[in-house]
Amino acid sequence: MNRRRSRLPSLLAGGALAIVILCVGIWLGGHSSVLPEPIRSAFVGDDQARLMQEALDVIDAAYYREVDRDKLLDEGIAGAVSSLDDRFSHYFDPRTYERFKHVTNPSFSGIGVTVQGDPKGLRIAQVLDDSPAQRAGLRKGDRIVAVGRRTLAGHPSSYAVGLIKGAPGTRVELTFERDGRRFVKTLERAEIREPVVDERMVRTRSGRFGHVAYTSFTTESSEQVRNAVERLLARGADGIVLDLRGNGGGLLTEAVDVASIFIPDGTIVSTDGRARDRHVYTASGGAIDPDVPVVALVDHDTASAAEIVAGALQDRGRARVVGTRTYGKGVFQEVRELSNGGALDITVGQYFLPSGRNIGGRGVGPGRGIQPDVRAADDPRTRRDEALDAALRALAAEAR
Repeated sequence: MNRRRSRLPSLLAGGALAIVILCVGIWLGGHSSVLPEPIRSAFVGDDQARLMQEALDVIDAAYYREVDRDKLLDEGIAGAVSSLDDRFSHYFDPRTYERFKHVTNPSFSGIGVTVQGDPKGLRIAQVLDDSPAQRAGLRKGDRIVAVGRRTLAGHPSSYAVGLIKGAPGTRVELTFERDGRRFVKTLERAEIREPVVDERMVRTRSGRFGHVAYTSFTTESSEQVRNAVERLLARGADGIVLDLRGNGGGLLTEAVDVASIFIPDGTIVSTDGRARDRHVYTASGGAIDPDVPVVALVDHDTASAAEIVAGALQDRGRARVVGTRTYGKGVFQEVRELSNGGALDITVGQYFLPSGRNIGGRGVGPGRGIQPDVRAADDPRTRRDEALDAALRALAAEAR
């Protein structure tokens, strides 16, 4: 498309959006009760409400074309949340929220991939065996940039995942990028049960070690991790590598329970926020023998709940952390349902590791993340897993 020719429509569209957001901001001023306290306090003052309502009445009466109030409200709330400059806070319209509610369910109908958020959409972290994605030729590292006609850039990963999921037997069109080229594939959704824990025994010259790969903190997944660890120890494992690479997090309660497999008592994580009291989460009991050496393996895609576990193990001196610097998400969100059937997934506080450190960027910028005790990275050009090799060497040193 000619770049000069497209400039004017783009400017007009931007101006129209600005008017829409302005109108909604005014409408919200007179109807601030629809917003939760964090948003209401940020955008609406009691003294301004009457003036905002008055301005909206003028627009209603004088604007040259009719305004769709439902669409106005959706766009306006999304714009208000966007102006918080918090990349982890989002507004879900009613349709998107219905899909979002299924994100932490390990059993779902989809295409059979695990994904990580990406500025342009979703990056595939794993393609499950015998899945629609595998049959369509999708690969680890492919970047999904559109679902049907909807581009994913600028949307939260939960929005994109919600678009991909759907009833078994239905079709979904994906646009994805690989090596600078763009491809379009239509896949038929199927019932998928995502395996979030994979265990194996690795034999080295220094001993036999259990490798537990854990991909997502979904409901009751901590029990799967515990069972895997206990089975490996029963088979004679001399230590455990807890592999959290690519684990983008999930449920806080599951993080506390996973950390409690290795930490017998005391603080795992604490949370604090402007509108909530500080809360300390402690180990839930039932830890394995403290003499069993443990290593946490991480990378830049280790985030949120996975960082809580790795950070707690590091701070409490229970495990060495091997890998690269983690993502750095030191804030947590809470879903507040709205009267229109939508919801705000909004940052309500920060979490702090046992040492008191916060590894995030307050939602605005990249956080510090967890710095590994031993730096190691996998080379994608080789068949070996160099990072896992480094973790096994660190574990063997601890086991001596």
